[in-house]
Amino acid sequence: MSAESIFPFDDTQDFEDTHRGFIASVSPGTITNDRGEVVWDCDSYDFIAGEAPPTVHPSLWRQSKLVAKHGLFKVLDSIYQVRGFDLSNITFVEGDTGIIIIDPLISTETAAAALKLYREHRGDRPVIAVIYTHCHVDHFGGVKGVTTQADVDAGRVQIIAPAGFLEPAIAENLYVGTAMARRAGYMYGAALPRTPHGSVGAGLGQTTSTGTVTLIPPTVDITETGQELTIDGVRIVFQLAPGTEAPAEMHFHFPDHRALCIAENATHTLHNILTLRGAVVRDAHIWAHYLGEAIEMFGDHTDVVFASHHWPTWDHDRAVGFLAAQRDLYGYLHDQTVRMINKGYTGTEIADRIEMPPALDKMWSTHGYYGSLSHNVKAIYQRYMGWYDGNPARLWRHAPAEAAKRYVDFMGGADAVVAKARKSKEDGDLRWTAEVLDHVIFAQPNHTAGRALFAETLEALGLGSENGTWRNVYLSAATELRNGNLGTPTASSPTDVLAVLAPEMFFDAVAIQIDGPRAWDLNVSLRWVFPDHGTVLRTRLRNGVFSHNADSPGPVDATLTVPRAALAALAMADLPRAQSAGLTIDGDLTALSRIFGVLDPGDPAFEIIVP
Repeated sequence: MSAESIFPFDDTQDFEDTHRGFIASVSPGTITNDRGEVVWDCDSYDFIAGEAPPTVHPSLWRQSKLVAKHGLFKVLDSIYQVRGFDLSNITFVEGDTGIIIIDPLISTETAAAALKLYREHRGDRPVIAVIYTHCHVDHFGGVKGVTTQADVDAGRVQIIAPAGFLEPAIAENLYVGTAMARRAGYMYGAALPRTPHGSVGAGLGQTTSTGTVTLIPPTVDITETGQELTIDGVRIVFQLAPGTEAPAEMHFHFPDHRALCIAENATHTLHNILTLRGAVVRDAHIWAHYLGEAIEMFGDHTDVVFASHHWPTWDHDRAVGFLAAQRDLYGYLHDQTVRMINKGYTGTEIADRIEMPPALDKMWSTHGYYGSLSHNVKAIYQRYMGWYDGNPARLWRHAPAEAAKRYVDFMGGADAVVAKARKSKEDGDLRWTAEVLDHVIFAQPNHTAGRALFAETLEALGLGSENGTWRNVYLSAATELRNGNLGTPTASSPTDVLAVLAPEMFFDAVAIQIDGPRAWDLNVSLRWVFPDHGTVLRTRLRNGVFSHNADSPGPVDATLTVPRAALAALAMADLPRAQSAGLTIDGDLTALSRIFGVLDPGDPAFEIIVP
């Protein structure tokens, strides 16, 4: 059966919507940093045009054509978006004297380029406020491309965010940022060529920019649903939606414009309950609930819905229908997965059994270009049941490399497994071929024929995938099998993020880098004075555990006075810089260096597809 007979390619509404309101873009489409390095390239996706090539799933090709459209667009009078300048959108809302900016992209360079394009066509209006819809970096990282810390400090610009924004915004980068960044390189196809044989986009956006990431902390917290602000004459009513696509997220309505910003909770794709780069598992149930609440609060007064990704949906009935379909999408995934959990099925079994309602399945916006039905179902299972599926034979398994050696030995040796795998690949059973070759490579990483066939198999899985991130991870793994480790293209903890670090989070970051066995015999107690934070804390390294608590009387090995600038340097384990920034140590001068001497930082180039 052809793809055309399964998918409604005659439905061209999305193409009309992506072109609606188009004003202009930039040419050439490259955005550079102050060193002349390209951090974003719109033009690199110009090949995505016409009919789908045989190396790209037709549905993904269609999505990529839509997402690759870039430029300045009029959403309606006084609301404009620049799309296609980063993974996310930046939105400009015109007030009486200036503009409110929603979600200033990942990088200062892309955000500044978007603002420049807007001003070229709408005038040099001052920035009055910046709104972060949620705590992911593609929604705040470019903030210093559109305003300055000085303007915020002077009260000329407000930074508005949902309550609880700062902690998860920092934590995601700080705690497991190294691992997430390495895996994100796979997920977004960072090292893949942009060709019909390589990356064609990630479904939600084309990829991530690689410029300068910044952060200005919020000056105004949205603390309750129904809270209303008037900014430069623009009325905004907020709805908190925590625990949905992000730990701190919000929607907001512009009553005078009959427009609803739905953040990242309703986009033209099935989103992630658990992203492939890794994250805390999201709550599909509460996600559906808050979309339903948005319809109840704002549906009767909305004629356009726009989000931080993709294109808007206009006209009342279509806008509300779109929200309802997204609500039902996440609600159905949650409820049916939980129903089958209670029938005794595992996450993998549910992923292979679940079927979507035909009415939802025929809508393009429910297709899995970024999230997928398969990995979202497994995520819901994980949220409720954890990693263990109840079968004790799977309770205490060998680690992958040790298990692989035993599997390969039982199956007659690596050469025999590769020969059988080649037959499975010829028969079209790519999933099984990949599974058995995974064992071969983890048992014998340098098995030449095994690596070659494994790469071919992963490539075939990627080229046939409707999901942009699945395509990218398969093709990235195939590339590493052929060419070696690709590493991580971007830093995981930008300087601005570290600059607003709370002392407690710094201590947590130290604790997760302690090499336990090397620290078993250390006993170091420190008092920390943070004058800029107005707090004094105490830490102890003992039994390989670095813990902190409120200060208490008693002897310590040393007392450290740590200004804010010194704390940022310490977070990068840069003692000389910290001392230059005002760090002082009273007592045992070796105490801090003994702790730092047993730190074991993450590896941004750890292996994924080989042991």
